[in-house]
Amino acid sequence: MRQRFSRALENPTVLGLLFVAPAELLLLVFLAYPFVLGIWLGFTDTIVGRQGHYIGWQNYIDLVNDTQFWLTAFNTFFYTVIAVILKAVLGIGLAVVLNRDFKAKGLVRAIVLLPWIIPTALSALCFWWLYDATFSGISWALVRLGIIDHYINFLGDPWNARWSLIAANVWRGVPFFTIGLLAGLQTISPDLYEAADIDGAGSWKKFRRITLPLLTPLLTVVTVFSTIWTFADFQLVWIITKGGPAGATHIFGTLSYERAMQGGHFGMGAAISNFMLPVLVICVLIAFMFLKKED
Repeated sequence: MRQRFSRALENPTVLGLLFVAPAELLLLVFLAYPFVLGIWLGFTDTIVGRQGHYIGWQNYIDLVNDTQFWLTAFNTFFYTVIAVILKAVLGIGLAVVLNRDFKAKGLVRAIVLLPWIIPTALSALCFWWLYDATFSGISWALVRLGIIDHYINFLGDPWNARWSLIAANVWRGVPFFTIGLLAGLQTISPDLYEAADIDGAGSWKKFRRITLPLLTPLLTVVTVFSTIWTFADFQLVWIITKGGPAGATHIFGTLSYERAMQGGHFGMGAAISNFMLPVLVICVLIAFMFLKKED
């Protein structure tokens, strides 16, 4: 028995599984179990203080007939698509600029990284103050500069609130694109740009023919990760608007929290969160297929 155990330990596969067993156990307890439980709750009528019963697709049918849910779906996709596009464009531009040699380059790179390092809750509180109807720092500065004559109602108007949330998300997410793409830019051989200079290519042509094609695989991965995080966002939206005004800025995460944790309808809240799963799976599959094609 001891010899059989010793021979098993000499097998790299068995030894590797033993080494990762503690991590696998933690993933099963803290990720797999809640994930499966959430899917199951979406098919039940569970509420606070009462064990739920299986009701099939009823929660999902109720959501399809819920106007608040469709507004939330629109908000989620609008918030995600616009924010990710803006983060990608600004991230690429900043990465190209920071890849050049200039004085205090290290300091500027550190400053650019700050929005990503600051805790999300703290960033959200700062933006909530900047958007406050009475004490808004943005409105105060614009009034002092003579650009506007009254304070802007950032969070009281539905569209102002949506764009305000996107601005906060972009400010926080641009460094992720910038640092990731900056690392990719530094792997591009300078010889390619020198050859392009000899051929008389301008800055835009070098970016379009050299930089962008070589950055595309990395840009795809970074964009997919940013899409997943933005689509499943919660803290930023909840702290700044709590889904207001009148539910106009709810996204899937905040509406699920409101229905489940505040309203006590765990089954309905789980069903709302389960609507995010297909989109997230599609994002991962797109990235996988694209990277496989590149290989």
